[in-house]
Amino acid sequence: MATTVEVMADAFKEAGTPFLVGHPGGESVELMEAARQRDMRFILMKQETAGAMLAATWGEITGAPGVCLSTRGPGAANMVNGAAHAFLDRAPLIMLTDRYSHPEHEVGLRQRIDQLAVYAPLVKWGTTIDARTVRQQLRRAMRTAVAPAPGPVQFDIPQSETTKEATELRAEPTLMPNVLYPQADSAALRPVLDRLKAARRPILLAGLGVLWDRASEGLVNLAERLGAPVLVTSKCKGAIPEDHPLRAGCIIGGLIERKLVMESDLIITVGLDAVELQPKAWPYAIPVIALSSTPSLDALVPSQFEIIGNLNVLLAQVAALCGQGGNWGEKAAAAFRTDVTNALNTPSTGLSPQRAMEVARSILPRETIATCDAGASRLLVVQKWQSYGPREFLTSNGLGSMGYAVPGALGARLAHPDRPVVAFTGDGGFLMAVAEIQTSVRENLPIIVVVLDDQQIGLIRVKQEIKGIPRHGIGIGGCDWEKLAQGFGADGVTVDTENGLQDALNAALRSGKTTVIGVRIDGSGYVEQFNALREL
Repeated sequence: MATTVEVMADAFKEAGTPFLVGHPGGESVELMEAARQRDMRFILMKQETAGAMLAATWGEITGAPGVCLSTRGPGAANMVNGAAHAFLDRAPLIMLTDRYSHPEHEVGLRQRIDQLAVYAPLVKWGTTIDARTVRQQLRRAMRTAVAPAPGPVQFDIPQSETTKEATELRAEPTLMPNVLYPQADSAALRPVLDRLKAARRPILLAGLGVLWDRASEGLVNLAERLGAPVLVTSKCKGAIPEDHPLRAGCIIGGLIERKLVMESDLIITVGLDAVELQPKAWPYAIPVIALSSTPSLDALVPSQFEIIGNLNVLLAQVAALCGQGGNWGEKAAAAFRTDVTNALNTPSTGLSPQRAMEVARSILPRETIATCDAGASRLLVVQKWQSYGPREFLTSNGLGSMGYAVPGALGARLAHPDRPVVAFTGDGGFLMAVAEIQTSVRENLPIIVVVLDDQQIGLIRVKQEIKGIPRHGIGIGGCDWEKLAQGFGADGVTVDTENGLQDALNAALRSGKTTVIGVRIDGSGYVEQFNALREL
C-alpha cells in the first residue's frame, strides 16, 4: 500500500508536472523524497511567492498544474501573493502548505495561523489532506485547478498524514476527466449567424479563454473569414501572430483603442475574461456577441448573445456557417498600429524604453519566449514586443504584480528548454526577485533579464506628475548590474546605447548563460505616452 506522499507524487507526475518548486519546511521532506524516488526534480527557490509564480507559469504554458510548496506559518503567509497571481491570472496551480499534526495544531500557537482561512479568498478550493481520502482529494484538486477558469487549489498537509498508508478507492476513476465536446445545433446558432451576416465592420476582442481551449487557430480562422481586426488582452498576445495583417494590438482601455472599436458595427468577444479589463464602465453601445467556454458572472460586458461551448468546436462551427465578410479589417488594424506607434514615439535624450524594445525584438530570435513585469515599462513592452504564438508572452495582468518577470521566465524555461527566454523588468520589479538569479544559475535554467533602469518607480512618478504632486519617495535602481549579476554567478553588463544593447543581447545568446542586462533608459516620455494610450 502506498503512503500519502507517494500517492501525491504519483498524481503530480501523472498530471504532467515532473517537478516540485518552493521553499520547504520540515513536514515537506517526505514528499520531496517520494518525488526524488520518481525522478521528479525539486527546485529550491529563495522566496515562496517566486516559487508559486514559477509553478503558475508552468501551468499556464502546459495546462498541467504547477506544484509549489512552503513551510507552515511564515512560508504559507509569504506565498499568498503567488496564490493571488494564479487566482486573478487564471493559472492552474497546486499549493502545498505544511501544517502541524492534529494534536500539536490544537494546542500550539507558535507559527500557527489558519492557513485555509488565509487562502480561502484566493483559491478555487482548499482542504486538509487526510490519508483516508487523499486519492479523492487529489482528483478533485486536479480537476478544479484546470477547469475553466483555471486557478489555484491549496492543500494543508499535517505531518501526521504524510507517511500513513493511503486508503484505496474501490473503483478508482481517472485522475483527469475524459471530456467530449459535441457540436452545437446549427439552428440554435441562427440568431448569431444572422447578426454576423448583417455586420459590415465586425471586430474581435480576444482574451484568456482562447488559451484555455487551445483555440488560437480557430480565432485566426474566424478573423480571416470575417475580415475582422483583432484586439487581444496582454495575456493573449500571440494568439493571433503579431505580424498577421488583421492583428491590431492589445486591449489597454485607452483612447486609440476606443477610436478603433467605435468604427465597428459589431463586437465579438472570444474568451474574454472581465479580470483582463480595466475596472471601468463598458464604453460602447455597439451590439456584442460573446463566445466563451464559461458563462460570464459579471455584467461588465453587456453581450446581446452569449454562446457557451468549447471554443475550438464553437469557433470552427461559427466560421464554417457564417458568410464571407468584408475587407475593412486589414486597413483598420494597420491604422491602429500606426496610431499606437506615433503615440509611443516621444522624444528622448537617451535610449528610450520603446527603442530598447525595438532593438530587443530585432536581435532575439522569432521563437523567443518573453515575460514582462508590472510597472511603467509594461505599457511599452506590451505594445512594442511582438509574439508570434500563444503563451509566448507571459505577464501578471489580472493581479498586476511586480516581481513576476524573473520567476515567470524560469517557469517558461522549464516548459521550453530549447527556446530563448527573456524577462523584461523595471529596476523595481527586478529587485523584488533578484535572488532568483541564483536559482537560475544553480538550476541551470538560463534566461536573459533586461532591466529597464530609470532609477525610479516610473509608474508612480507618472501618477505624481499627472496629479501635480512633486516627485517623492520613488528613487530606486542605479545599481551596478554587472557586479550584482556576477555575485550570483551570472553574466552581467550595463548599457545605455542601442549598439551596446545589441552587443549585449548577441553575447547573451552566444553564451547560453543567465545574463542580466541593465539598460539605462530615459523614461521622460512615459507621461505623454500614458496620456495618449490610456486613461489613468
